[in-house]
Amino acid sequence: MDFRLDDLDRHLLTLLQADARESVANLARKLGIARTTVVARIARLEREGVVSGYGVRLGNRLEHAGVRAFCGLGVDAKRAAAVIKALERLPEVEEVWAVSGQFDYMALLRCDTPEQLDALLDRLGQIDGIHQTHTSMVLSRKIDRRSAVAPAR
Repeated sequence: MDFRLDDLDRHLLTLLQADARESVANLARKLGIARTTVVARIARLEREGVVSGYGVRLGNRLEHAGVRAFCGLGVDAKRAAAVIKALERLPEVEEVWAVSGQFDYMALLRCDTPEQLDALLDRLGQIDGIHQTHTSMVLSRKIDRRSAVAPAR
């Protein structure tokens, strides 16, 4: 579906990302537009898939709890679908991206302790179709732009 974001859409998205629980009245006041316009814009953004849901963003206390790691996975092409299904069953696997380069996938892992991460890596190595792993533990996040809306081009 072809959609374009104008400056008002981008400003609205930025406000929603900062606080998705903000009232329509407050959003309208901050944007300088009518409440009905805000409701219509949000509905269109949802309908077009620009906004796919609303959620909770964890605070630093919980965000930094435990051990996180990025794991590059080398996967046999014929077993890729089965590997993804196996990864979906592991609650410690938070995200998986298909990537180019040395690995086929990058997985973000979260465990409570280094020992649990070690056991998880052993399990990953036993999944039929994974022939290579390379893991880097996350020490800290230096930049976080997950909530930023891309500027107009």
